[in-house]
Amino acid sequence: MQEQTFTITDETGIHARPATQLVNKAGQYSSDITLEYNGKSVNLKSIMGVMSLGVGKGAEVTVKAEGSDEEEALNGVAEVIKEGLGE
Repeated sequence: MQEQTFTITDETGIHARPATQLVNKAGQYSSDITLEYNGKSVNLKSIMGVMSLGVGKGAEVTVKAEGSDEEEALNGVAEVIKEGLGE
Protein backbone atom coordinates (compact mmCIF):
# COMPACT_ATOMS: atom_id res chain seq x y z
CA MET A 1 0.00 0.00 0.00
CA GLN A 2 1.16 3.48 -0.91
CA GLU A 3 -0.09 6.61 0.82
CA GLN A 4 0.57 10.33 0.80
CA THR A 5 -0.83 13.27 2.75
CA PHE A 6 -1.69 16.60 1.14
CA THR A 7 -2.81 20.02 2.38
CA ILE A 8 -5.61 21.54 0.32
CA THR A 9 -4.72 25.12 -0.66
CA ASP A 10 -7.52 25.90 -3.13
CA GLU A 11 -9.78 28.70 -1.79
CA THR A 12 -12.92 26.60 -2.28
CA GLY A 13 -11.48 23.24 -1.25
CA ILE A 14 -12.41 20.10 -3.18
CA HIS A 15 -15.57 21.28 -4.93
CA ALA A 16 -17.28 19.80 -8.00
CA ARG A 17 -14.69 20.51 -10.71
CA PRO A 18 -11.56 19.30 -8.88
CA ALA A 19 -13.50 16.38 -7.40
CA THR A 20 -14.41 15.32 -10.94
CA GLN A 21 -10.77 15.61 -12.02
CA LEU A 22 -9.66 13.45 -9.09
CA VAL A 23 -12.33 10.80 -9.72
CA ASN A 24 -11.51 10.70 -13.44
CA LYS A 25 -7.79 10.26 -12.70
CA ALA A 26 -8.43 7.56 -10.07
CA GLY A 27 -10.64 5.72 -12.55
CA GLN A 28 -7.68 5.22 -14.88
CA TYR A 29 -6.08 2.75 -12.45
CA SER A 30 -7.04 -0.73 -11.32
CA SER A 31 -5.85 -0.20 -7.73
CA ASP A 32 -8.25 0.58 -4.89
CA ILE A 33 -7.79 4.27 -4.10
CA THR A 34 -9.24 5.98 -1.04
CA LEU A 35 -9.41 9.57 0.17
CA GLU A 36 -9.33 10.08 3.93
CA TYR A 37 -10.40 13.25 5.70
CA ASN A 38 -11.57 14.01 9.21
CA GLY A 39 -11.72 10.34 10.22
CA LYS A 40 -13.74 9.30 7.17
CA SER A 41 -12.54 7.29 4.20
CA VAL A 42 -14.21 7.17 0.77
CA ASN A 43 -13.54 5.52 -2.57
CA LEU A 44 -11.73 8.11 -4.71
CA LYS A 45 -13.49 6.66 -7.77
CA SER A 46 -16.87 7.83 -6.39
CA ILE A 47 -17.81 11.47 -7.06
CA MET A 48 -20.57 11.32 -4.44
CA GLY A 49 -18.16 9.92 -1.87
CA VAL A 50 -15.57 12.62 -2.51
CA MET A 51 -18.17 15.41 -2.41
CA SER A 52 -19.68 14.02 0.81
CA LEU A 53 -16.44 14.71 2.70
CA GLY A 54 -16.81 18.49 2.35
CA VAL A 55 -13.07 19.09 2.17
CA GLY A 56 -12.27 22.79 2.60
CA LYS A 57 -9.20 25.01 2.32
CA GLY A 58 -6.44 24.11 4.77
CA ALA A 59 -7.66 20.53 5.19
CA GLU A 60 -5.20 17.67 5.40
CA VAL A 61 -6.24 14.69 3.31
CA THR A 62 -4.57 11.32 2.84
CA VAL A 63 -4.71 9.38 -0.40
CA LYS A 64 -4.09 5.62 -0.18
CA ALA A 65 -3.65 3.26 -3.12
CA GLU A 66 -3.48 -0.52 -2.97
CA GLY A 67 -3.17 -2.85 -5.94
CA SER A 68 -1.09 -3.82 -8.93
CA ASP A 69 -0.52 -0.22 -10.09
CA GLU A 70 -0.63 1.53 -6.70
CA GLU A 71 2.53 3.58 -7.21
CA GLU A 72 1.41 4.93 -10.59
CA ALA A 73 -2.07 5.56 -9.20
CA LEU A 74 -0.78 7.57 -6.25
CA ASN A 75 1.57 9.55 -8.50
CA GLY A 76 -1.26 10.32 -10.93
CA VAL A 77 -3.62 11.51 -8.21
CA ALA A 78 -0.81 13.54 -6.58
CA GLU A 79 -0.19 15.27 -9.92
CA VAL A 80 -3.85 16.36 -10.13
CA ILE A 81 -3.76 17.68 -6.55
CA LYS A 82 -0.52 19.58 -7.10
CA GLU A 83 -1.88 21.26 -10.26
CA GLY A 84 -3.59 23.87 -8.10
CA LEU A 85 -5.69 22.02 -5.53
CA GLY A 86 -3.06 21.48 -2.86
CA GLU A 87 0.47 20.54 -1.92
